[in-house]
Amino acid sequence: MDLGLSEEQELLKNSAREFLEKECPEEHVRAMEEDEKGYSPELWKKMAELGWHGLMIPEEYGGAGFSFLDLCILVEEFGRALVPGPFIPNQVCAAELILAGTDEQKKKYLPNIANGTAIHTYAITEPSGRWDREGIEMKATQSGNEYVLNGTKLFVPDAHVADYLHVVAWKPDGRLSTFIVPRTAEGISITVLKTIASDKQCEVVFKDVKVPAADVIDMDDKTASRLRNMATCLECAYLVGLAQRDFEISVNYAKERVQFGRPIGSFQAIQHKAADMVTDVDGMRFIMYKAAWATSENEDSQDMDTAMAKAWCSDASRRVVAHGQQIHGGIGFTKDYIIQLYFRRQKRAELFWGDGDYHRERVAQMLEI
Repeated sequence: MDLGLSEEQELLKNSAREFLEKECPEEHVRAMEEDEKGYSPELWKKMAELGWHGLMIPEEYGGAGFSFLDLCILVEEFGRALVPGPFIPNQVCAAELILAGTDEQKKKYLPNIANGTAIHTYAITEPSGRWDREGIEMKATQSGNEYVLNGTKLFVPDAHVADYLHVVAWKPDGRLSTFIVPRTAEGISITVLKTIASDKQCEVVFKDVKVPAADVIDMDDKTASRLRNMATCLECAYLVGLAQRDFEISVNYAKERVQFGRPIGSFQAIQHKAADMVTDVDGMRFIMYKAAWATSENEDSQDMDTAMAKAWCSDASRRVVAHGQQIHGGIGFTKDYIIQLYFRRQKRAELFWGDGDYHRERVAQMLEI
């Protein structure tokens, strides 16, 4: 395992950072918090022109054919810039189609994901907020060559702007499957929720929503586990970029803020916090890339590596943003300062696909086996 980036990966990372610094500055992030859509269609189109939406999609479906590890490198830069919008859930749905979709489903959906003309998101969690199989109660009933969905999905990212929802529910035969449903399908109602991150998580209510059998994705447990690992690693990558930038902002502030006649960065208490922050960030980056590589290469260790990575990244990133707030003092919580954007966005990514406690329990269960 070589965790060093190749020349091509370095180019991807550097070009993404340069592009996002220009196209997604702080002002854009703030504006999208108040925007009804929560993302910029213009920026979405520019990312499509760069090939980012289809980065991992095979070339035969209009994508670039890069690896999952390459996608994680890109998403790390998204976390650094706090890019708003449905990019990550869109990529999770693309991965699901790549791993388990039928040939017809791939031909139907992947090209439009790759060119940026269609947005997909997943609808998994329910009122329990649980990410495990036991937390899913929605059941699909069969009616001829169609399935009918009834129930509620909560915390669905960007459902109000997605073209398709990947709804996870139980089939009559006892299998947990994904039903690809157009957002505009009859019987769907969507409500945008108010969240700490000011992102666009939604409540989606299904009432007698019909789904053709051709739009159902079935997968075995091993494939489902790999898909979950991919989704979890993407959140880890986002947290790594977010924590790195939070650290940089805090250190720069400590250099500039003068108290008692000298910069506060000269005080040992502040230096200790900065040292703790960089230790956490470096640990996050290493464990994230280890998990991303194992998942990308479909290694046997990927389940354990991913659970360990999310447990560490969830907790370490929370420590980093807390130190960032403390270095800024009371003003860190005011909306005038950029640091509060990172503090609020960290909480969303910490909880999505399971927090530290959830994944430590997963590790414990795997060690018992």
